[in-house]
Amino acid sequence: MARLNRLLQKTLSLHTWPGIKKVLKFNAYFKQTVHESADEFYRVRPVNIYYYLEDDSIAVVEPHVENSGMPQGKLIKRQRLPKNDQGDNWHWKDLNNGTSAVFYGKIFHITDMDKFTKNFLESEGIEVNSPEDVESDPYQKRRQKAAELKTYNTPSSFDKLKQFMELDRKVLRFFTVWDDRPSMFGQMRPFIIHYYLVDDTFEIREVREPNDGRDPFPVLIGRHKVPIDRYGVKSSFPGVVMELTAHEIKDYFTPKDFKIGQTVTIYGRRFLIYDVDNFTKAFYYQNFGITEFEPADVKGRAKDVPKMEIPPYNGFGSMEDSMQSCLSLIPQPPKKDFVKMLENDHKVLRFQAILDSVKPEDGGRKFIISYRLADDMMTIYESPVRNSGIIGGKFLERTRVAKPDCTTNQPSFYGPQELFIGAVIEVFKHRFIITNADEFVLKYMEEHSSQFPESTINSLRECFAGSQQTREVTKGGPMKVRRADGDLDRLVQEVQAQLKKISITGKNRIDDLFLKFDTDHSGYLDKEKLKYMCKQIQLPLDDDVMNALVTQFTTNREGKIFLEDFRIFFESS
Repeated sequence: MARLNRLLQKTLSLHTWPGIKKVLKFNAYFKQTVHESADEFYRVRPVNIYYYLEDDSIAVVEPHVENSGMPQGKLIKRQRLPKNDQGDNWHWKDLNNGTSAVFYGKIFHITDMDKFTKNFLESEGIEVNSPEDVESDPYQKRRQKAAELKTYNTPSSFDKLKQFMELDRKVLRFFTVWDDRPSMFGQMRPFIIHYYLVDDTFEIREVREPNDGRDPFPVLIGRHKVPIDRYGVKSSFPGVVMELTAHEIKDYFTPKDFKIGQTVTIYGRRFLIYDVDNFTKAFYYQNFGITEFEPADVKGRAKDVPKMEIPPYNGFGSMEDSMQSCLSLIPQPPKKDFVKMLENDHKVLRFQAILDSVKPEDGGRKFIISYRLADDMMTIYESPVRNSGIIGGKFLERTRVAKPDCTTNQPSFYGPQELFIGAVIEVFKHRFIITNADEFVLKYMEEHSSQFPESTINSLRECFAGSQQTREVTKGGPMKVRRADGDLDRLVQEVQAQLKKISITGKNRIDDLFLKFDTDHSGYLDKEKLKYMCKQIQLPLDDDVMNALVTQFTTNREGKIFLEDFRIFFESS
């Protein structure tokens, strides 16, 4: 009796479970490999997957298709299907659109589900994927295409015979140019395209011009049917001939492909059509309704003659010799003024100079600049100084020295007019300051005063007048030097120039220099600190020079140089 009650309670619990008699339906398909047929490799077979919620069993049923020749219906009977080797079974949570399930070695791809299944899965919190289309069966698709109603086109009455009878000896003429100027030695060459309407062939003939320097070869491309894309044909193997047949090329040039102002590419060459003859105009008007036949301008502007550009001077040899290599294929020696050479033979102007450099080791170097009046060449000799570490001797070979701001095609050389006391000359990136000269220089300039500025002659006179003044010397006591008028101003100017030539390129470096010599951090520089700064860069340390220099820095009565005065001095030109 107790056993009967338990069975009755179990039966009642099954009937009260909400999943009883509820089935989930999924649309799916699987691919079946075909080995026996040469027409198909696989076939796509759609199926319906039924999932019974009351006991988690699954049944796979294939819909019946008439005259399919295959056994269809129930593929897998209702049962619980194993999922893996661990004893798990397929559950409704594992099934969704776009997923695949493996039942006994067959892969079933789920594509869609019915509305009840979709609502059930969404009520359980599962996101349903979007439905997919069933993959098309290639064999069925091919059979449906073969079963379609076939249509046929009635052949045109304009056959080859009628084309020959009506269009024989009718030729379209197009005037074109082939612009090959982008390539080396290329030109714009005129051509004529003859299009034969009788068989849709054409040829390209060259237009001869007198004295064009070309061999008489009038035909560029012989008469034949030309494909639009000759190199777009897939290669076939084996190939025994180079000609292409109608099976390989379908698109050939027709009269529709030729218009005025249009560029046509034929075998890799670009031909611009700029005009047509009257017969061609009438043909296009009758067949295509075209009325605009305005010729295109292909002459263009005249070809620019390239301008000869002189390359920069490389420093080898003289500038005149290098220029001759640019003017002619076989360089000729530059012409010389023999009259000037005879009149000024053995006449040399000698000047004493110092090197204008910020390097401390170049402070005591002295040079002799010799200027030859016969050929305007310079020679620079450095006087040797013992224990200086610099080898003296010839500094520059005899050559003409060009000014730094001149160009190669219009060189400007230093002349005797630019050489005077205090002049700064730049010789191949080296700056020299002329400090003295010999008496022959003054004598020569006074004899040829019309060739030299008055200021140049006066600078030499003042130099020689100052050197002839006597010096007061006391034996056993300090030596005193009597300065001539203007010497102090020149010394102050030289000191100012040397201070401003220190490599200071920014405001921060000026401030660093001020702080370097402001050792006690007082915020200003006095005369002693300025004197120590001048001593570091080997500048004159005389008291009268330092007093005059302080007045240039600041207007303070006590001689205090503040940071702002220091900046203004270095930033002023």
